[in-house]
Amino acid sequence: MIIEYTPEGGEAEVLDAGRMRASEVQIIERTADMKWSAIKRGLQSGDVTSVRTVGWALKKRTDPTLRLADFDPFDDELQVFYDRREVENLATEMFAELADKPEQLAEAWDELREAAYDKDACETAIKEAQAPKDPAPAQELTAVPTDGSSTAA
Repeated sequence: MIIEYTPEGGEAEVLDAGRMRASEVQIIERTADMKWSAIKRGLQSGDVTSVRTVGWALKKRTDPTLRLADFDPFDDELQVFYDRREVENLATEMFAELADKPEQLAEAWDELREAAYDKDACETAIKEAQAPKDPAPAQELTAVPTDGSSTAA
């Protein structure tokens, strides 16, 4: 997940929650009083406790003394997006599930486009998910004599 923090009148700051250290996860769990799995679901649904706490933990990477009480953005200053890896996985899953339902698939693609941080990567993922897949290459068969003789000359 990508959290984009844009303080009023300030520049957007990208906080990448795609890879977290175990120590960061433990701090986030203790601070939010939630399990990591619930926090990840909360990020996807826009739960303010999850988004704020993860955003704060990520900001602590560059500002170790930052206290949670000092990271109190307005709710419209934080946005959550899918990162490239998540978009690729979701595109593949959506196509597998909805390939035979074109209207639902088109709606799912639109929702994925809105939720993706990298719009170009999203378009690429959608194209790749829909691309015909090459069948597995055929194994070359080698004739095996049945009389016990060798094929080597």
